[in-house]
Formats: sequence, C-alpha cells, structure tokens
Amino acid sequence: MSELKGKAIEPIHEHKANVLYQHGTLALLVPGLLEGTTTMGELLTHGDTGIGTGEGLDGEIIVLDGHAWKVGRTGVVEAVPDDLTLPFANIHRAAFQYQCERRDIGLEELNRRIVEANGRANTFFSVIVRGTFSFIKTRAVIKQQAPYPTLEEVADRQAIFLGHDVRGTMLGYFSPVMFHGAAVAGFHEHFLADDHSIGGHVLDAVLERGEILSQVFDTLVTHLPVDNPDYRNHDFSRDNIAEAITNAEGDTAK
Repeated sequence: MSELKGKAIEPIHEHKANVLYQHGTLALLVPGLLEGTTTMGELLTHGDTGIGTGEGLDGEIIVLDGHAWKVGRTGVVEAVPDDLTLPFANIHRAAFQYQCERRDIGLEELNRRIVEANGRANTFFSVIVRGTFSFIKTRAVIKQQAPYPTLEEVADRQAIFLGHDVRGTMLGYFSPVMFHGAAVAGFHEHFLADDHSIGGHVLDAVLERGEILSQVFDTLVTHLPVDNPDYRNHDFSRDNIAEAITNAEGDTAK
C-alpha cells in the first residue's frame, strides 16, 4: 500500500473548482444564532460536495455528487429537501485528485499525514476518504428550538453512533489556524456509509483500507446572513469564540 508522500496537489481553476463557498461562520453559532439563513437549494447552486447543519443544529448534513443527506438524533439517513434552511455550510465543485491509499490507520494519524503530504497547513483544502472503516464514531446534535441555546450548551445534547466494518465516504474540510472562528481550525469531517446505515459528524475512526483524494482551494467565498437582524446586531466581542468552537467540535462523549 502506498504511503502519503507529498504528491503536489494544486488548485484546479476549471469550473471554479478552486473556490470554497461557505455560508455563515462557526462563530455565529457560538451565541446561538441558529436560525436557517439559506436553503439547500440555494447552496447547491454553488457546488455539489459539502457539509453543514440545518436550522437549530438540525442534524449533520453531507452533500456527495449533488445529493444532500442528513443524519438526525435517530441515526436515520434521509434525503434533504431543497427548502431545508441552514445557518452554516461549506460546499464546492468536486475536482478531487488522487493522493494515495492507506490501511490500518487511525483518524488523528491519518489527518496528520494528509496535512504533511499536502504541505498545506495555511491553506483551505478538502479531503475525501473512500473505503472500509473497521471503526467509525459519529454524532448528530439534537435539534434545538428557539429561543436557541449557545453552542457550548448544546455540545452534550447529541446522539452518538458507532459502526464497525463499514464501507463509506468521509468528507472533510481543513481550515488554517488563522481562520479559527470562521471555521474550526484543522479538520471538520462528516461520514456517510454506502448503505446509509450510519453517518454524521466524525468523532473518531480507524480506516481499514481506503483511498485518499484531496482538493486545494485558493479562494474562500464567505456569504454572511446580513439580512438577519439577530446576526446583524449581535456583539460578538462578548463571546469566547475560539474556546467554544474547540469544545463543541470535539468528542464530549469520551
């Protein structure tokens, strides 16, 4: 099995595959600005591959090949309608480049090697891992109702799912440390089993065998919900944004 050896992955400008489109920021979720401010239909005009969450943190969403899927508190994978609203999402036009294959590697080590291979610690990029996972641990935050709690308050209100010997796709985005707040520094990854038996936000995984593909972006487009009065008038200086995001994105169920 080949190693991650730093094959040069460069931005592809055809069909705007060099652009990462992001609606909202993770920072706006911190104080509980969880109202949906774009629709899935609108989001899909900007790409065919991505991740996000619905209004009130309604499930963990993954978009693959132009099809959007959501995993909620029950663990059931369901198709996302075009009128579902979202407070936060990433999406892009897929043009992944094959990087390597790996086997018998844990999530932390896999992600570390991917960053080293790309040499892209200060660059946004996306990664897809397709293969068989001997272990996968995912979560879905339980949908909240208005008035919405803060992000940290809902961090432990989540359903946990465990899978073994599952074949599927893990899709992630890597964000540089300097953008922590706009996104989560490092990797933000969602998973979908081929048979839709499990999915959600990835907390831990062991890849038994699979291929790794990467796509680098040189342009970040951030669309902000400027017509939403709660967002427009909120004083973010009162929020401990970096710590709240780090705490919420980690595995609180350990």
